[in-house]
Order: sequence, then structure tokens, then C-alpha cells
Amino acid sequence: MTPFVDIAFLILSFFIMATKFKAPEPVKVETPNSVSSQILEENNAFMMTIDGEGRVFINISAPNEASPGSKALTVINGVAASRGLNLTDKQKQNFTKAPIIGVPFNSLGGFLDLSTDDQAKFKAPGIPVLDSLNNELVWWIAEAKKAFAGEKLLYMVKGDNNSKYPVFEAVINALRRNEEFKYNLITSREEAPEGTALYKERNR
Repeated sequence: MTPFVDIAFLILSFFIMATKFKAPEPVKVETPNSVSSQILEENNAFMMTIDGEGRVFINISAPNEASPGSKALTVINGVAASRGLNLTDKQKQNFTKAPIIGVPFNSLGGFLDLSTDDQAKFKAPGIPVLDSLNNELVWWIAEAKKAFAGEKLLYMVKGDNNSKYPVFEAVINALRRNEEFKYNLITSREEAPEGTALYKERNR
């Protein structure tokens, strides 16, 4: 029995050290359910999150890039130049480490001065999108589009079940104003209705 106990502990130790735990989400969102079987690739992505209070957040993901954070740095440099934001180099670097952004341009510098822990505790008001003349999401999308020029960029919309339609419409309008008409909706997976082709495929 002794060798078997040793093997069991070795296997247990391996799984404990090798398991990658999912990081806690910076914004709590309860997504609607769907029976879609498509699993989105975790490649270049521009995520737009709408929480239950109607606040809009963004984050940029480019896990396969040679220099982590370089795409995000290109985006923040573009936003700072186009919107006339006097951001310091340290604030720009902090942007590449921020888990999620949900503040208007006039508060961005102050937000980026906070530590990562303080950013997580900060009650962000969200990116302004409801004013059609000052939909700040338009600028974020425009700069992300430039940063990923020549590469495939996935636009993802993750909305809470309790979010209101006008906010969702404003997010989609921001994409349209940048001539982006394809986007992915993030949902929670549920079982397909019994008897459908998808149900039969999943339960072979």
C-alpha cells in the first residue's frame, strides 16, 4: 500500500501546482443563458462589459503578443493623443496592468494613479455612452481598431441580465460608428432543448 499512497500524493501535488485558477472578475455580471455551442477563442479581444447598473467597462486582451501590454499601450497612447489627455508615462504603464476600465476621460488620469488594489475597490461610474454626441466608447474602439490593424480583433459584448436596452444600443452604436458590424455576445451555456439536433449531437 505504501507505494500507492506515495503515487496518490504525487498526483495530488501535481494537480495542486499545475492547476490554473480562474481570476475573480473585476465586475460582477450575470450573463443570460443560451444554447450556443461556440467557444470563443482567447486571442485578440476587445471586451465591452455592461453591469446590472448600466455601467460600461472595457478591457483589452492580446495574450499571444510578444511583448505583453504593448497593444494596450498603443491604445492608451492613441486615446491620450486624440482626446488631449495629459497622461504621464507611469499612468500609461498602469493602464496596461489595469484589469478593467470604466471611467470617463476626465477621470482617467486619477484612476490610473491608484494602485491595483485600490482600482479594484473603486466604484467606477462607467464609460459615458448614452449621450450620442459624447459616446466615449467610440474613441476606445477607434484606437483599438488602429492598434490591431492587420490582425483579427474580436469585439465582445458581455451584458448583465438586468442591464437596460438603451445602454446596449449605445454600445452597438459605438461599434457601428467605427464601421464594425460583427460582435460576439457572451452568454452562459445551458443545455439544448431535448430532441433538437444540438441536443442529439451533445448527447451521442
